[in-house]
Amino acid sequence: MKARAGSLFILGIFVLALVFTTGSTATPSGKPAPAAANRADSGVPAAAAREPHPEIREAIASLRHAKEHMEHAAHDFGGHRVEAIRATDAAIHQLEECLRFDKD
Repeated sequence: MKARAGSLFILGIFVLALVFTTGSTATPSGKPAPAAANRADSGVPAAAAREPHPEIREAIASLRHAKEHMEHAAHDFGGHRVEAIRATDAAIHQLEECLRFDKD
């Protein structure tokens, strides 16, 4: 029963991270992209002007934010909070590896 509760807690964290990263179409900073980056006559291709993989970068930021909340939680939840933090660290690591892999 405890293992299932921990799994559900971890799944909930990942679902929240996914919701927060896919719910926005704005740039990661929340500011719209400069108009010059969107114009074809700016001399810079639109694809090159955008940040690579903004969804992955937003997911990393959301997971870090979720981890911070878990670290400051008032209760240990029978050790499940610690396991959720470890799983979040692993997810952040995997996403950072995704970004490093793309640079090759």
